[in-house]
Amino acid sequence: MAPSSTSLVFTVRKCEPELVGPAKPTPNECKWLSDIDDQQSFRFQIPAIQFYRYNPCMQGKDPAMIVREALAQALVFYYPLAGRLREGPNRKLMVDCTGEGALFVEADADVTLEQFGDALQPPFPCLHELLYDTPSSEGMLNSPLLFIQVTRLRCGGFIFAISLSHVMSDASGMIQFMFAMAEIAHGAAPSIPPVWARHLLDARDPPRAAFTHREYDQVEAGSITPSENTVQRSFFFGPNEVSTLRRLLPEHLRKCSRFELLAACLWRCRTIAIKPDPEEEVRMLSMVNVHRKFNPPLPSGYYGNAVAFPAATTTAKKLFQNPLEYAVKLVKQAKESVTEEYVKSVAALMRIKGRPHYPTARSCVISDLTRAGFREVDFGWGKAVYGGPAKAGVGATVHAPSSFLIAVKNKKGEAGIAMPICLPVPAMERFAKELDSMLKEQLLEVESKSVFISSAL
Repeated sequence: MAPSSTSLVFTVRKCEPELVGPAKPTPNECKWLSDIDDQQSFRFQIPAIQFYRYNPCMQGKDPAMIVREALAQALVFYYPLAGRLREGPNRKLMVDCTGEGALFVEADADVTLEQFGDALQPPFPCLHELLYDTPSSEGMLNSPLLFIQVTRLRCGGFIFAISLSHVMSDASGMIQFMFAMAEIAHGAAPSIPPVWARHLLDARDPPRAAFTHREYDQVEAGSITPSENTVQRSFFFGPNEVSTLRRLLPEHLRKCSRFELLAACLWRCRTIAIKPDPEEEVRMLSMVNVHRKFNPPLPSGYYGNAVAFPAATTTAKKLFQNPLEYAVKLVKQAKESVTEEYVKSVAALMRIKGRPHYPTARSCVISDLTRAGFREVDFGWGKAVYGGPAKAGVGATVHAPSSFLIAVKNKKGEAGIAMPICLPVPAMERFAKELDSMLKEQLLEVESKSVFISSAL
């Protein structure tokens, strides 16, 4: 049996980082980011990681060399990613398309893919060795926007890690760029030409915030104090777990999406776990893709941030005392509030209020990446064994973690959803206990009903 991946320790030997510029000359110009891109909440790096098996068809081929060349050629199409961020008046961000390039690291690890275990999902061992140490939000100006590390494994497989400045793209934009690299690695041009068009996500002139945006409320820290003693853990939801949670809902709500169901479950369990004051307000911010909320829809090649994260809000006491359906309704209502006008209102708020950050106290941000396509990115070695975000809690404090749903397989090979979260150790224990209790309570109820029916017969 493979060892637990979290206890695995190995050594990574890295070459000196190098700047990889576009393979051909590119326009030297300044490009403004949109009002949706230019949020304080997005001033951090999005890290993703891909694990690839050894492929005998690629014998003698060096993944680092192939990825490096694909990167250089992809930057010809996506040349703003080879530039540097600058600040204009009122800290407004722009990209200086200098062609300086992305930072690339080539590495080797004395470990095999099999040693990571049967079910690859966050948290990953020695992650800091597999991802280049990217700058903080304060150091993002005048620095590379894109970081890629390729780590060859002893078995012939490799790990591809990428980190991209969130102000440049959301997860969809990052995947679009990764697919472009993969297509180039196969000898083809990108099938979806990139589209800048950031003006489409700017506020109208004059800017007017027509909605109340609870996701940007400025709140005090309240009763929760920060803790550095945190842990990361993934929770797996297969078909059985999802259907068990659905049975906790009344009939009319059982057709809610998996995302709404699991987001509500995370919100309720996490709130119970962190034990806020019962009268304090708590929030669940759900990432909503807005490409198709616009009329006409945003161009297919648009790779800027095209997301909103409307807030479901209530008091901790109401979340505790009400059944799961209460949280599901709130998440569902928040998601359904997002329209083109809502997005334009967010853009206006950013301009009027000086780009406020969403509240970190008693808030949780979640996004659905189950259909994002990370695993489909193929550089020639086949699909990734795992592809997706590298860790939970990115870009936020412990008390406003970002979590996500990602398609994975468990140790039995069963397809399902992983939900990684980051919490202080005692809170993580309470979270796991509460989730387990919800699932077991429903199973016991179903079993008791089946016993009653069989005895009646």
